[in-house]
Amino acid sequence: MSPNIAKNYRFWLLSLALIVMLVAFIRPTQNQPRPIYNYTFIIDITRSMNAADYQLDGQAISRLAYVKHSLRGLLAKLPCQSKIGLGLFTERRSTLLFEPIEVCQGFNEIDTALANVDWRMAWAADSRIASGLLNTLQMLEKLDTHVVFITDGQEAPPVNPRYRSDFAAVKGKAKGMVIGAGGLQAVPIPKFNHKGEPDGFYRPDDVPHRSTFGEADLNPEKIQGYNARNAPFGNDTSVGSEHLSALQENYLQALSTEAGLHYQRLTSLEELAKALQIPDFAVQKTIAVDVRWQMALAALLLVACVYGRLRSFPSSSLGIR
Repeated sequence: MSPNIAKNYRFWLLSLALIVMLVAFIRPTQNQPRPIYNYTFIIDITRSMNAADYQLDGQAISRLAYVKHSLRGLLAKLPCQSKIGLGLFTERRSTLLFEPIEVCQGFNEIDTALANVDWRMAWAADSRIASGLLNTLQMLEKLDTHVVFITDGQEAPPVNPRYRSDFAAVKGKAKGMVIGAGGLQAVPIPKFNHKGEPDGFYRPDDVPHRSTFGEADLNPEKIQGYNARNAPFGNDTSVGSEHLSALQENYLQALSTEAGLHYQRLTSLEELAKALQIPDFAVQKTIAVDVRWQMALAALLLVACVYGRLRSFPSSSLGIR
């Protein structure tokens, strides 16, 4: 090595930058305390979740599509060693597709499962939100996971107040959150034919506008055509707006309180990530954190020192001919 090169600070800085970059290729890690999370997402796949009141890239998309998009984006924001489970809700109960698995090692599997969630997986057409939430809490009670129940809150048929679900037995036994999906303005619910093809929207006479289960919650004297045995809800044709759908936020907030859960409206991926990464859901663990970014930053600064000096001083001051 010639004396001129040995004295050239640029040679040493660039050599050091090269060494630092080579170190980055061995994937250096550093043990650091980090919050990790364990969630089981239960997604409402009933038909009102097909209502398109979200926007993505300038296009209207359904609630279900936006939920899937948001959860897939959330995967990349969760620290390694966090775990994700997935299930579906329809009718009166939920079913678990898989128990929580580690988010980094199982990223492709979780992402693929979310991408393939479809309303056609529903096994019944009813949507008993309160019953489904209660069933979910009972189903996951013995799992070490936080429940995240995602729904627009639309009961179909409408719930009879006499038969509200009672959360007293499960309240406080599980932590978690109810996520409200959808807009606050009522929009049409898409209708599909027996082949799963779009077939317009539901009309008022396509859906029930009141519950006809059990006993009516009204005074019999106020029910037109009341008959205790044959017509406990009377003989009047009920007309309402159940063929339209909006986020039932007040109802979901009430259910969340009854069940001892948090509530958050789904407005963006950023707000969802912030809501789910709260201290109440976190477990602090010391984990091996990838620190390659530190190597890359050090190499960048070394290179910047070389070329920054070259621009700052005349070439003659550096002995350049």
